[in-house]
Amino acid sequence: MPPTETIPPDQAAERALAPPPRTIRLEPTHGFSRVLSPSELWRYRDLALQLVVRDITLRYRQTALGAAWAILQPVAFMAIFSIFFARIAGDSTEGVPYALFALAGIVPWIYFSNALLQAAESLVINTQLVAKIYFPRIFMPLGVVGAGGIDFLVGLVILLAIVLIYGIVPSAAILILPVVILVTMMLALGAGAALAAINVRYRDVRYAVPFTIQAWFFITPIVYGSSVLSEPWRTIAAINPMVGVVEAFRWAVLDTPHPSWAILGISFGSAMVIVFAGLAYFDRVERSFADVI
Repeated sequence: MPPTETIPPDQAAERALAPPPRTIRLEPTHGFSRVLSPSELWRYRDLALQLVVRDITLRYRQTALGAAWAILQPVAFMAIFSIFFARIAGDSTEGVPYALFALAGIVPWIYFSNALLQAAESLVINTQLVAKIYFPRIFMPLGVVGAGGIDFLVGLVILLAIVLIYGIVPSAAILILPVVILVTMMLALGAGAALAAINVRYRDVRYAVPFTIQAWFFITPIVYGSSVLSEPWRTIAAINPMVGVVEAFRWAVLDTPHPSWAILGISFGSAMVIVFAGLAYFDRVERSFADVI
């Protein structure tokens, strides 16, 4: 007969007084109740922060230049675009030196394109976590979008420094910059969440996304100003949500002429449609991730 374990009285008392383990009950939900449930997101807030920190840590691991890439990437693109696209832009830069004009479009675009590309892969590259552990799956693309925000802020600081070197002083329009940044991050999250969900079932996404981003770049006024388009094409082009983001970003930082409210309204409106549609789709298929991933 095996010996009976003797528990000291103090440990026995602690066990008796210890609260029972918390039970996590998964119940059917509808709409955004799981993806954006405040109580659910708050309960796992520590995990969300850990995922953001992990993505920041892994971003430049085993790279020779490390975080310097956050500076080199936009500056290198600025130099390349200044050499090859300055003549194409012509007078559409609104009198702003082309290097500055291009950089003000490059900074938000680099953040958005990188966040979209990495968010699309966020579930697939974390198969073990998704298949075995319960947590709000939206934290995967959210972690990527949040981690990329560090590079976004670094690029913004570099841009503002160069703006001041050129002797340009931003006007009160710079107060709209936090709104523009928030819209950009929400757009990356909504589109990235939808692509991540599709990628779980159809791995073609990893091939389609890079091509889509390249095409999206050329229909966004980054190397040229939207003034090269005449009406009604200029307004129609605003259906692209990044048109409003780039135009508002330049207005805030470079004090370029105010974009029309129609263009901003159409762009930001289409951005919100993508955000809510992407999160709604993610919520609808989230329950099947563990089965098909």
